[in-house]
Amino acid sequence: MASEKVLRSSKRWEDLGNGMARQIMGWDNQIMMVKVKFEKGAVGAEHSHFHSQTTYCESGKFEFTMAGEKVIVEPGDGLYIEPNMLHGALCLEPGILIDVFSPMREDFL
Repeated sequence: MASEKVLRSSKRWEDLGNGMARQIMGWDNQIMMVKVKFEKGAVGAEHSHFHSQTTYCESGKFEFTMAGEKVIVEPGDGLYIEPNMLHGALCLEPGILIDVFSPMREDFL
């Protein structure tokens, strides 16, 4: 029988508007994995949160702004965003980012 943690996932895509959609892959109170799909030109507006975050680029090409510095992220690249760091992303080529947060993002549920 599958554990409760395995069942804590949502395979449906949630339309976030502005060319973005989110799919929650799994979570518990300590960690959450989320796929975010971007259309070309979509903007993940600059924001900050108290969570630690790692991001893996599954596909596409993105320009991240992190604490005022710009970095290009392509398939296979990953990055770490420390808590409370101002960050955002511009999608240069359609793609998917996989975000992992600790602790989990209650605001996503």
